[in-house]
Amino acid sequence: MEVTFTKDIAPILQRSCQQCHRPGGVAPMPLVSYADVQPHALRIMRRTGIRDRQGTMPPWYIEKDVGIQHYKDDPSLSDEEVAAIAWWARNGTPEGDAADMPPALVFDEAVGWRLGEPDLIVSTPEMLVKGDAPDWWGGIESVEIPGLTEDRYVASVEIREINNVKEQGGRDRETVGGLYVFHHLLFSTRAPGQRPTTWPVHEVGRNPDIFDKDSGRLLRAGSTLESNSIHLHSNGQDTRGHLEIGFKFHPVGYAPKYREAPYIVANGADIDIRPEEKDQELHAYTVLQQHTKIVTFEPHLHAPGDRMCLEAIWGFNVETLVCSGYDHNWVRGYAFADNYQPLLPKGTILHITGFMDNTAANRNIPDPRNWQGAGNRSVANMFIDL
Repeated sequence: MEVTFTKDIAPILQRSCQQCHRPGGVAPMPLVSYADVQPHALRIMRRTGIRDRQGTMPPWYIEKDVGIQHYKDDPSLSDEEVAAIAWWARNGTPEGDAADMPPALVFDEAVGWRLGEPDLIVSTPEMLVKGDAPDWWGGIESVEIPGLTEDRYVASVEIREINNVKEQGGRDRETVGGLYVFHHLLFSTRAPGQRPTTWPVHEVGRNPDIFDKDSGRLLRAGSTLESNSIHLHSNGQDTRGHLEIGFKFHPVGYAPKYREAPYIVANGADIDIRPEEKDQELHAYTVLQQHTKIVTFEPHLHAPGDRMCLEAIWGFNVETLVCSGYDHNWVRGYAFADNYQPLLPKGTILHITGFMDNTAANRNIPDPRNWQGAGNRSVANMFIDL
């Protein structure tokens, strides 16, 4: 086996790493040239070898030995790619022939959106988070959505934080390197005389949402954006910032084939996380009231969270649909690829199992001696499949 940077390693980094690990990206160092990458070879080997648990890179936690394996925008590495990185790191990090180096990726820094320039951008009010401030939860005043003269179906939504942070902060209070202060946003839109439309939650480190092509969500003309749940977390320096919500629309005249069913499987009442104990299980169930296609799996736990699985139960049949690891620093939504989205009959029982690690081995736990119940803070707990 002969692995070189130019022929084997660089293509992996381009596909799975450089969206963040590039000059001007959110990651702490670029991984573009051989000179960038070679000093970090052993660290890259270790992080990619973690696979689906806390600390892995790229931050994608779907377990590869159980359940559905086809997802949209999947940056994860194959077993062969992980092995290639390990061989390269352990065998002198050969650079290889310059002619084998793939052309450098070009990122449009003027756009700054992973899905490209949105059709409509809505901004939340700017907020100040002091460097020594405690965590804050609250709402915002309604924001009029500008420039929308007719009802439109939304194909995707992406949220980004705009702030005045110039460089990554220290390690004691950091969230993704101290670059952000908005931990999460729950929001809806409401037109006069209409019921509100809920949208996917924004969480730090989360990927954009691309809706199923047959079930776009409707954004009505004259709507306002509303939120009664924003969580701000200080990064150790005075920071002003706001969120920009970018909507991309289906073409005019588009009509969805299916109606969205907003199922959430959760259990907050029974959360009882004992001190200094790993592999603690939480369970929740819901029964599907209609024939249903599941398009996304999004586990949401808090600091003790280590893993979540989703099962479908139909009569005597029990099928594990997906299991994923969990890291509260990188909350992900996993959109099943087209033709791999589970189709489940009315009456199916959805069952989620959460696995919690409240020990010193979990680096997200500030003090594993503490008992933990349910709550909004990251050191309390949630247990939800969003």
